[in-house]
Amino acid sequence: MREICRDGGSEMTPEQVRQEIERYKELCSAVDQENAALQKEKEETEQRIQQVKNTIELIQENIQQRNPLEDLIQSLQSQIFLAKEEKSGLKQEKEMLEEKLEEMRKKGWEDPMMMLPALPERNLVFKGLVTDKEDMNKLMLTPLIRYPLQGGSALITFEKAEVAQRVIEVKEHTVELSNGESLEEPDRCRMRVQASPVDVLLPSALEIGLARSSKSILVSGLPSRVIPEDILLDKLELFFSKTKNGGSEVESREFLDDCGQVVLTFVHDGVAEQLIARGQVQVPIGKAKYKLKISPYMRGEVTNIQFQPSRCARTVLLSGIPDVLAEEPMRDALEIHFQKESRGGGEVDTLGYVPAGRRAVAVFGE
Repeated sequence: MREICRDGGSEMTPEQVRQEIERYKELCSAVDQENAALQKEKEETEQRIQQVKNTIELIQENIQQRNPLEDLIQSLQSQIFLAKEEKSGLKQEKEMLEEKLEEMRKKGWEDPMMMLPALPERNLVFKGLVTDKEDMNKLMLTPLIRYPLQGGSALITFEKAEVAQRVIEVKEHTVELSNGESLEEPDRCRMRVQASPVDVLLPSALEIGLARSSKSILVSGLPSRVIPEDILLDKLELFFSKTKNGGSEVESREFLDDCGQVVLTFVHDGVAEQLIARGQVQVPIGKAKYKLKISPYMRGEVTNIQFQPSRCARTVLLSGIPDVLAEEPMRDALEIHFQKESRGGGEVDTLGYVPAGRRAVAVFGE
């Protein structure tokens, strides 16, 4: 076999020649693949160009067939028609609103906000805080939470929140029972109790629906302590049962203790409306006549209420308290232990203890 020389003049072995041949074969294969890809891309590009040309030709044909001025006229006519339709609809809506407004003016007492002049008069003493104008329509709720307590537990409220937090973090406390009483077992001179936080549910959102009763009236301005309550109700029922006084048959009567007013409910519709329109009536009670005010009777019903969890900042729940002392000595032992700062405690505000075998309900105010 004849040896092949490189450009530099050195001779190549047969193995090197075979490697060179293989390398060139791979290069040729790569070039063929690249050419095939380019050819395919070229064909796809030519197809897209042809599609664009066809689209342009179709658009040009449509433009030649249509008159731009006619299109503009048709568009303007459509807009004018829609504007007329909208104007007609707004006119009808305006007429309906005007009719509703006139009806509300004639029957203004049906609107709770328009009934304010007809509401019963009461003397009020303002003891609250001045608030912003934006908060005037808000309903302020004072929580009154009832928390059930099982036997062998206690609630302790500290004066400072940080003391309660320290007690909760310790979790388990050993309480000395050195009250002077003799115990059966010496190892029971100490007891272990568990401390945990007190979580309650507080209302976060409240919706109240108000509805005016069509058959009831609220009578205010009644004399106080002149005659007994049952006699007063009899006289009111007798007066408002007579048609000459603008009344009718009375179905029920109710004395409201919290405000000293009376709710009268009639059998027939329309009677309450006529009396409310009068506003005031002269009613003989005892030896005198009193000018009583007649107001609509509103019923309120909670339609929606939402709660959110809240943790008492200064109160701790103590559980696992064994029944080894009487109620009062056990309460004293607990208060003495948690009063000591050396035990992680602090000044105690309130402590309530429920012995084992009993149950109680703790009431949380503000």
